[in-house]
Amino acid sequence: MTMVNLENIKDFLVNEVLRNPNRDAAEELKKPLSYISGERVDKPHIYIGMASCGQIAGANETYKAIQAYIIENQSDVLLVEGGCVGLCKAEPIVDIQLPGKARLSFANVTAGKVQFLLDEILNDNLPEIETIGQYRNPIFQEWQGVSYIEDHPFFGGQHRMLLEHCGIIDPVSVAAYIAKGGYQAFADTISRHTPAGVCEIIEKSELAGRGGGGYSTGKKWAAALQFGSDQKYFVCNAVESDPGSYMNRAIIESNPHRLIEAILLAAYAIGASKAYIFIRKEFRLSIKRLNEAIKQARDYGLIGYHILDSGVNIDVIVKEAARAFVCGEETALNNSIEGKRAMPSSKPPYPAEKGLWEKPTIVNNVETLFNVPLILKNGHEWFKNIGTKHSKGTKLFTLSGNVKNYGTAEVPMGISFREIIDEIGGGLSNGKDFKAIVLGINSGSYITRETLDTRVDFAELQNIGAALGSGAFVVLDEDVCMVDMARYFTEFFKKESCGKCIPCREGTARLLEIMNRATSRPAENGTHQTLERFKGVMQLKSLAGVIRDTSLCALGKSSPMAILNTLKYFKTEFDTHIFERKCPANHCTDLRIFLIDVEACTGCVACLKKCPVEAIIGSPRYPHFIIQERCIACGSCYDVCKFNAVIVK
Repeated sequence: MTMVNLENIKDFLVNEVLRNPNRDAAEELKKPLSYISGERVDKPHIYIGMASCGQIAGANETYKAIQAYIIENQSDVLLVEGGCVGLCKAEPIVDIQLPGKARLSFANVTAGKVQFLLDEILNDNLPEIETIGQYRNPIFQEWQGVSYIEDHPFFGGQHRMLLEHCGIIDPVSVAAYIAKGGYQAFADTISRHTPAGVCEIIEKSELAGRGGGGYSTGKKWAAALQFGSDQKYFVCNAVESDPGSYMNRAIIESNPHRLIEAILLAAYAIGASKAYIFIRKEFRLSIKRLNEAIKQARDYGLIGYHILDSGVNIDVIVKEAARAFVCGEETALNNSIEGKRAMPSSKPPYPAEKGLWEKPTIVNNVETLFNVPLILKNGHEWFKNIGTKHSKGTKLFTLSGNVKNYGTAEVPMGISFREIIDEIGGGLSNGKDFKAIVLGINSGSYITRETLDTRVDFAELQNIGAALGSGAFVVLDEDVCMVDMARYFTEFFKKESCGKCIPCREGTARLLEIMNRATSRPAENGTHQTLERFKGVMQLKSLAGVIRDTSLCALGKSSPMAILNTLKYFKTEFDTHIFERKCPANHCTDLRIFLIDVEACTGCVACLKKCPVEAIIGSPRYPHFIIQERCIACGSCYDVCKFNAVIVK
């Protein structure tokens, strides 16, 4: 087979499809590439961000309103269910492209705004609705007074390689993906490179795993390739169970064909004939779009037997997973696919030697794989020129927490955490002081004021005792209690522990007992609670160290890291909880005492009516009082008081 490039891939694949039973698929590729991709349009195109984040924000109602408008006005308009462009703050997002005009992106388009928007834009008028920007294209007429989308603060500091098509193309159109150069890398690779050659290219690119470990992807693949076997497996880990992280889910829903192409390349590289996409069963939209994309790829002869006359046989199967954090660990994941309980196994042997059904198996996460087609298409040197000496390429983050611009962002390795917050994130959303960044539960790492200028780099993070994690990026302000945050992490790990090893199973339970005591007020009759409280605190650091050092899997080893990092960076805050029984952030409800200033109280009875446990007594127009024995410190009285008469101690 000859080398395939963008110029001839369309005709090449059409010929392949015509040999298959489903010849209707070839009809999609009969238009010029620019029309198939949506770069040019012969009638108005409307794209609605219909990924999970968009639907949560109300995109379904917006879609129905647009659909009803089109039917009522008999408009000749193409309506497309698109993906996520990343700026989740602006959802629902509606993009509109008219023939000969630049594509426009509108923010926060609720159903009630649809009629005005379409009445104006379909008559070539710019409506007075919030825009994100217009897409730069020299061959189209620009909209006057509208900035380019790359000048938006959220997009300006990004390096969008993995997100380049997300929210831009129809996610379940194989023709649109091909028109953008999709499957070119796969068709070219299986015609020109041996599996060993592919492993070598990926190793030379220095692509490191994005699941948190940062291990060389090329070396991992080469290890599986060297083992002879009648059957090998490749597994894509799409579980993404780390709270605060949803960027893998977003890119699957926005560009599933990129993931399928990457899986085909990875399976070919290790000599696997069967690949699994292991994904949480509640990710219904992701599963739906993956299955549609797999069917399309199979119709085009890109999945199955004797692919593109190359002699390569690869099948891709979506495997719906249980909702369990431990399923993110590769050996537990493999056990789950086999129908066993999701529990980690001891290593060695590693899955590259003995994985699924005792056969060589490689497991990579979604973000890692999204890089693969780009590397094989553009070369390993191209990829190495992006990033830093020790960390190549880009990193996806889910920006959330107290930040103005939240969503999925792709940044070049080497950017500082301060730049991400101030430039891409737009700063803190409430004017409060910055306190910390949480880099995911699975790493338990904090970026503090002192380390905010640290760059996104594996080596630099290791130097400060932190880890990059899977991609959660939660910004915390001064009102967040770090002790309670550590308690939440510990409760999560206790709940999610698979129970196989004693350090994790019993250790996290003991850690949670200690943290609960640290964030609660002792009972009045608890004669031994103070002693138990101090005894637990004395054991806290050593117990956390034992769990970290002796747990079976990486997830168990990371379970005490939030506590250890809280003791490292926020010890003063921890000591205040223990010795003074106060929460400096006034967040821990069981350590708060609410009082009413009788001089300021007007007797308006607003607090009395709002109290859920009837802990407030008093008569109208006379000062009220709080019965401490009944008070649950919920803060309802504090929130409702207009005269600042409620005091927190």
